Amino acid sequence: MPLASGEALILAGLCVYALALSVLPLGRLLLEAFRPGENGLVFGTFFDVWNSRAAPRALGNTFIASLGATCISVVVGALAAGIVRLADLRGREIIAFLFLLPMLIPPQISALAWIELTGSTSPILRLVGLAPPPGRTNPLYSMPGIIWVMGLEHAPLVMLSMLSALRGIPRDLIDAARVGGARAGHILGRIVLPLALPGLMAGAALAFVSAIGNFGVPALLGIPGRVTVLTTLIYQRLNGFGPSVLPEVASLALVLVLLAVAGLVLRGLVMGRRGFSVDRTGSELEPFPTGRWRPIFELAAWMFALTIAVLPLLALVSSALVPALGVELSWATLSLENFEFVLGGSGMISRAFANSFVLAGAAALATAAVAMLLGYLVVVRRNPVARVIDRIADAPYAVPGTVLALGVIIVFLPPLPVLGFSIYGSMAIILAAYLARFLPLSLRPVIATLETLDPALDEAGRVVGAGMPRRLVGIAVPLVLPAALAGGLLVFMTAVNELTLSALLWSTGTETLGVVVFFLQYEGNSPAASALASVVVAVTITMAALLEFLARRFAPGASLLRG
Repeated sequence: MPLASGEALILAGLCVYALALSVLPLGRLLLEAFRPGENGLVFGTFFDVWNSRAAPRALGNTFIASLGATCISVVVGALAAGIVRLADLRGREIIAFLFLLPMLIPPQISALAWIELTGSTSPILRLVGLAPPPGRTNPLYSMPGIIWVMGLEHAPLVMLSMLSALRGIPRDLIDAARVGGARAGHILGRIVLPLALPGLMAGAALAFVSAIGNFGVPALLGIPGRVTVLTTLIYQRLNGFGPSVLPEVASLALVLVLLAVAGLVLRGLVMGRRGFSVDRTGSELEPFPTGRWRPIFELAAWMFALTIAVLPLLALVSSALVPALGVELSWATLSLENFEFVLGGSGMISRAFANSFVLAGAAALATAAVAMLLGYLVVVRRNPVARVIDRIADAPYAVPGTVLALGVIIVFLPPLPVLGFSIYGSMAIILAAYLARFLPLSLRPVIATLETLDPALDEAGRVVGAGMPRRLVGIAVPLVLPAALAGGLLVFMTAVNELTLSALLWSTGTETLGVVVFFLQYEGNSPAASALASVVVAVTITMAALLEFLARRFAPGASLLRG
């Protein structure tokens, strides 16, 4: 059946979007990595880069850091999922939020919070007499420090994946085991754990992939500690811009892509190959009673959650409340000077606020609009080209952000065809990267909502003579608007805090909040960096609460805090 003119026009626009922002950047990056070297040999640049000492060392550090962080993520995430879902503890939703907090906070701010907690100037450690001696290097400026902070940051991915698996275990199966006389330990070890294991392994694969592409934590902890991973090596090489730098960093980025793809393939194998099947049509698994041990379990759970989520943030805020680095926090030294500085003083900081909010707002609105158009064509119209675009849209989010940023630079560094000017160094290039990177965050909620709607609604509109644009605006958009708003809010919350893309794409005048926090810390102005990071955390938590409200109001099953 031929496409209506409106549908064909929308499809053409979506094809341009996918080609310009997804296919071209990643395709050009691949070609750049295989550019002939100075000796003219095919793949010469790639072999030259990987025959040096720096690249293999960075690859080894990347693998060690990612694997170590994944181990911590698995342990912490599995314990968190067990606490939230398997134990009948009071306040489980609040505990779940605390465990999710490290994932909601930007990596560079998580690293900064832990730096302030563990350093010799830590107000909290000084209060209890455990601060390292003055002048001693912060212990987190090391490989173990990178592993620890990244492990905690990505533990919520394991927790969410395992929670999803635990929710799928039918209550009837547990009840049958109890009737047969099985004790709680036997049920957990012989029934619950085997059924939850695929979710645990899938979460571990996601944590590994996230650790590979992490830039904020290795940048703040690894660069001062002289621990170089692939993402920071790319950043350092790109800062020394030269005639051969793009092919060199593209060769580094290609290996990052291969590692990420390997992790995603492993996740697919884990989820696709299970040696058992379960009837999941029954009611969900009920938490196990803890009886007289419940107060002890609750105390342990709260201490665990507060230590990994709240204590670093308290150290961050405490560091922002002293007038200068090294000053001990007391009633006499308590000061709001740093908050006054970041909220109303510096032109660069106020510009960063404006840039971040404008870029995040534009990305949220644009991706929400594209998500509704593409989702309608994929689910309602079942257009095969739209389904291909849907798959393509996932690629920029699946690869590390550093890789996408490099691809965007390669594509948009030369003057644009027809227009004759380059957008490199402007906010437009950052927005282009955001539109490519964050579209799946808007698209998935929209598609999930459209799949629950009755297709007869669109068919009825077609029968009475309404064209495709009119059916889209009059039927589909009102029904999916709450999901699109929730997805757009998620994009805004993610984009306003990000560093990985803007660290490679910013220039003077286009600084973002993530970039400014990063450079304030490196300038030695830790109190100001802590104050700005504290403001960003407050904004993030507020938006996360609003997102949770929207999820509970319009899609209760999508609530992240549901145990």
